[in-house]
Amino acid sequence: MHNTLEQVFGYPQFRPGQEAAISAVLAGRSAAAIFPTGSGKSLCYQIPAMLLPHLTLVVSPLLALMQDQLAFLQRHGISAGSIDSAQSRDDAADVMARAKSGELKILMVSVERLKNERFRNFLQQVPISLLVVDEAHCISEWGHNFRPDYLKLPDYQRQFNIPQALLLTATATPKVIADMQAKFAIAPEDVVTTGFYRPNLSLLVEPVRGQDKRRRLVEWMSERPGQPSIVYVTLQKTAEQIAEHLGRNGIQAEAYHAGLPHEKREAIQKRFMGGQSNCIVATIAFGMGIDKSDIRNVVHFDLPKSIENYSQEIGRAGRDGQPSDCLVLANRDSLNVLENFVYGDTPELDGIRHVLDELKACAADGQWEFLLGPLADQSNIRQLPLKTLLVQLELRRIIAPRYAYYAEYRFKYLQEPAAFLARFEGERKDFVAAIIQTSTLARAWATVSFDALYERYQAERNRVVKALDYFQEKGWIELESKQMTEVYSVLQAGFDSQALATELHAYFTRHEQTEVARIHAMLDLFATDRCLGYRLAEYFGDEHAPRQCGHCSVCHGNVARLPAPPELPALMDKNFEALCGEFIHKHEQHTGSIPSTERVTRFLCGISVPLFTKLKARSIAGYAVLEEYPYGEVREWVETHLQA
Repeated sequence: MHNTLEQVFGYPQFRPGQEAAISAVLAGRSAAAIFPTGSGKSLCYQIPAMLLPHLTLVVSPLLALMQDQLAFLQRHGISAGSIDSAQSRDDAADVMARAKSGELKILMVSVERLKNERFRNFLQQVPISLLVVDEAHCISEWGHNFRPDYLKLPDYQRQFNIPQALLLTATATPKVIADMQAKFAIAPEDVVTTGFYRPNLSLLVEPVRGQDKRRRLVEWMSERPGQPSIVYVTLQKTAEQIAEHLGRNGIQAEAYHAGLPHEKREAIQKRFMGGQSNCIVATIAFGMGIDKSDIRNVVHFDLPKSIENYSQEIGRAGRDGQPSDCLVLANRDSLNVLENFVYGDTPELDGIRHVLDELKACAADGQWEFLLGPLADQSNIRQLPLKTLLVQLELRRIIAPRYAYYAEYRFKYLQEPAAFLARFEGERKDFVAAIIQTSTLARAWATVSFDALYERYQAERNRVVKALDYFQEKGWIELESKQMTEVYSVLQAGFDSQALATELHAYFTRHEQTEVARIHAMLDLFATDRCLGYRLAEYFGDEHAPRQCGHCSVCHGNVARLPAPPELPALMDKNFEALCGEFIHKHEQHTGSIPSTERVTRFLCGISVPLFTKLKARSIAGYAVLEEYPYGEVREWVETHLQA
């Protein structure tokens, strides 16, 4: 192992924790490596992958992370590949053939890839030595950015007969670690943690009233001209506004958020990494996969979502070991907005019941097919919680995923159809002609009719899609696919819909309470009178951090007393009819029923759900007028009026 470290990777020695995690894996045991951001977790699987006999399967949450790692492995002459949504079919088939032949040592995939039945069948034909789970805190429902599909990884490990697993993360509390251990049967001595304390980071919390935040940010940044910095905000529009405000005050800054086109985001990231741009104002979309060593400042203009998010975001500062500052401009103003994000992800009981009824209606066929978007619309459940609901049904062995396909394909001719038809002969020519003849041509786009092709030509869907992909690769057509259809096997249909809906709704409500508690734990951390560095390390179970770091705001003698949010007018003085009348009327017109307490509360707090898009709720008087009020208070007020 030391030889590999030196000869392949060129490192003279291991960093803390690496050797212990690698040794456990090479001894045939499952292990977990919980190291701070930027401290070399990836090496813990890269070395075993080279020394173990079979394939190492790496599950990673982000395409950008995968691509970075692949480039690194290829530079070091290690045979690695990935299968991702950006690839052509031929590229994916090539990677799978290399994995089958034993040429490939490392295969990287997203967790969603494992929902594909064909891909699972392929994995069952390939001997796998090790399952690696990157960002493994996503496994735990107690973790901060829980990914429902991660819950199924222990099942997949059994299904593919993978003898051991290695879990990697930078942010796991003792509770999350215990959950990870239990799910993957990891012995306590094989959980390797190196501590969360970063001596070069100065953690500063400054109480600032909402109206003073912009001024204070400009002051702070002006004292640090030209230093690579990230300013974190909650909302996309805030990113735009603050970047513009900094620009007006002589500080060059760029906004970065998920609402920007992909090319633009890439260009901003490139400029920042290359040092042409020094200040990024970003939502949490920015950061994963950002491995810039000399970030000197991380400012939280808005409160982070949780202590875990905070830890991850400040973890991007000072990776070169040089002193770096992490500032929170703290108040309680946006607290209710943060909580509203949480409440929006709890499905209504009726919505869950609707999904279960849909499932039951298909039980006789043994198969349930649906489009995620329309099912979200019909049940009025956002897509992410809907995915969580589906995973819960999988874990209860009620359904099992088979595959997903695009319901609709359309194409635009880039070459006269006769020109490329002439390139084929015999049976193939007839088949291509059938595709051209059965596709209905509008002005520019032709829509493929799979049914007509099957009726006239007995052409299987797979063959048609393969042919269209081939035409696109040749540059003869431009191809578009949309409406992803999910296909599940129905394993049992004898469940009591009402009882199961109630049980699942209780599960979501518990999760909601956990998330709200997480926000309040973060406020408590920022308002602490003990050393911030120590408090943060303690939260993650690190007992070895110094009790006083000497360079956080508390050690400087500045305990943060967070200013209370501005006093809000009492709800009882508000006119219910004026705020909700139009919405209730439109809701009744559209659905035939009066909205529930929950639905009216979401309308008033500006929490978007699929139905609101149909009702154009944003343009209805009263939408989001109470977004600054605590959700629970608004709900009580609404309930009193609806019952009256």
